[in-house]
Amino acid sequence: SNPSFSGKSAVATMVKGGRGASKKKAVSKSAKAGLTFPVARIGKALRTMRLAKRYGAGGPVYLAAVIEYMAAEVLELAGNACRDNKKKRVTPRHLVLAIRNDEELNKFLGGVTIASGGVLPNIHSVLLPKKSKASAKAVSSQEV
Repeated sequence: SNPSFSGKSAVATMVKGGRGASKKKAVSKSAKAGLTFPVARIGKALRTMRLAKRYGAGGPVYLAAVIEYMAAEVLELAGNACRDNKKKRVTPRHLVLAIRNDEELNKFLGGVTIASGGVLPNIHSVLLPKKSKASAKAVSSQEV
């Protein structure tokens, strides 16, 4: 036991004889790519789906980055909708409000239905009560 060596060092230590596995800390593909979403799991899903005979090492990284970006975008807008409604927890309703109020996300997720999300509040202008001339005169006579 070497007193100057700590077990948490990143330096590779070789086993006596020069051969054998180096004792390096494992670094995940997600950490290497600087992502939160699991690159290895997405790669495994791509392989099991058999979309192609072979795929490159960068494919799952790129796909994970795109999915992570989309999730972050939706969650940021949903968080803003949540704050606007003075709530602390994001609900399906907040997700719907976020997606349908954003032009690009609405186009991308146009055919998607979110369970218990509801619809955007919208009343067609034809259905709104008309401002008739009689009521306009009554209002003006009251002001004088």
